[in-house]
Amino acid sequence: MTEKLSEETRGPLLAPLFDTGWAMVEGRDSIRKEFKFKSFVEAFGFMTQAAIWAEKWNHHPEWSNVYNRVVVELTTHDVDGLSALDAKLARKMDSLI
Repeated sequence: MTEKLSEETRGPLLAPLFDTGWAMVEGRDSIRKEFKFKSFVEAFGFMTQAAIWAEKWNHHPEWSNVYNRVVVELTTHDVDGLSALDAKLARKMDSLI
């Protein structure tokens, strides 16, 4: 079962993500990042790859795509906040670029 990140675990899991452009969302227990690509095709390719991992881990992002930009927000709805799954998916997304 997935659990909401405790105060003790959030620092070690989230701090490395902040160094790569992820940020906390004001007013919500979630993280957000905007990815920019050279073209729509590259952006869509990124989304396709990320979608495969999201489906495999049964953890789906909130995201949008406009031309060469993909905006991603991650939170775990089942726990009403951030979980280790969010950090895991964020790291995977970073590795895809």
